[in-house]
Amino acid sequence: MVTMPDGRPVTPNRFSLWFRKHVARLGLPQIRLHDVRHSYATALLKADVPTKVVSERLGHANPGITIALYQHVIPGMDADAANAGAALIYGTG
Repeated sequence: MVTMPDGRPVTPNRFSLWFRKHVARLGLPQIRLHDVRHSYATALLKADVPTKVVSERLGHANPGITIALYQHVIPGMDADAANAGAALIYGTG
């Protein structure tokens, strides 16, 4: 749990306000805090981190939830896996 210096919990709204403030201060494009989570999950999947591990890091109840939410990332990954398998079989790459 994230807390204030006096120990009070930081509300989700306050945390989002801090995030927007720091994004603006750094001159970065404004995105929702939740978009950071989505970008993180997508980056992990594209980096070939196993779906089960990504699911655990995101706190999903099971990998099926992760697959359902991020299936748009998986088709390109499937082609990459097929090419990697072909390279192993045919000794190319």
